[in-house]
Amino acid sequence: MHFDYQMALGSFLVAIVVGLTGMGGGALMTPMLTVFFGVPPLTAVSSDLVSAAVMKPVGSLVHLRRGTVNLRLVAWLCAGSVPTAFCGVLLARALGHGSHVQDVIEIALGVALLIAASGLVIRSYLTMAAGGPRRAARATGSPEDGASPAAVSVRPIPTMLVGAVGGLVVGMTSVGSGSLIVVALLALYPKLTANRLVGTDLLQAVPLVWSAALGHILFGDFQLSVTLALLAGSIPGVFLGSLASSRAPGGLIRWALAFVLLASALKMFGVHTTPMAWALIAAVAGGTAAWSLLRTWNGLPPFPLPRHDAPSPRAVPIRRSEKDPSVVPH
Repeated sequence: MHFDYQMALGSFLVAIVVGLTGMGGGALMTPMLTVFFGVPPLTAVSSDLVSAAVMKPVGSLVHLRRGTVNLRLVAWLCAGSVPTAFCGVLLARALGHGSHVQDVIEIALGVALLIAASGLVIRSYLTMAAGGPRRAARATGSPEDGASPAAVSVRPIPTMLVGAVGGLVVGMTSVGSGSLIVVALLALYPKLTANRLVGTDLLQAVPLVWSAALGHILFGDFQLSVTLALLAGSIPGVFLGSLASSRAPGGLIRWALAFVLLASALKMFGVHTTPMAWALIAAVAGGTAAWSLLRTWNGLPPFPLPRHDAPSPRAVPIRRSEKDPSVVPH
């Protein structure tokens, strides 16, 4: 059995993105297998889901130990996603290879991802403009970094429906356990902090992907050699990405989410690798310049500066009349 080291390296890089942002697994891994390594689409979907069934628990365990998971959200999402994920595999088999259905789903996902990325940028600007220079400088223009987890009120029925739709799409295409459900969670729970958004999505994806993976092992085109190469890279990659996500500032994660949303949307629209790379470079360069101008227009420095205004715990101001013997009180 031949082991593909290049495939393992690609899986490692994608898994870092998955651990950091909670998304991009199916939206990046499956296209990588088909475009760069010539893996047949059904084989790519099956092998990706089986490897994700092992990879996802690694990243979610890091977030679970650090408390960046909303367990009630996870429970309601799984109530909808687990049964429909298995049914999605059966539906894909009933439709043949499902290429036309997959094309329609990919276009719809691309539109949703672009809307979500735009929404993140707009919310960041509104928070910066309304929160005042002090908060904007502290949060680097990112929304709701300090939102309290208690402020999130779970909505059971809409959450379960999101899980059901996400599970069906994942079972058919392997895409959506991160991208589609993250988009829906952003819309349903705008007060959910970035770290908890990533942690919650990673944990809910575990039983979802297990269900879909079981269906593909039984009815799909699972290949052990492809899965082993994916696992060799994805397990350390998702661990490192999750560790960085659980420690990183919420603002940094939200900008990473916006970047991955854009990249995934371009891939869903079928943009080739070289044009996509130039588009992402242009987006980063143009976005950075535009954001700097917006900060300046709102009375802030072009780039967030390190805070030096917080007093040191030892630098407590004292009255000279009490401590300085050279000052005689009147």
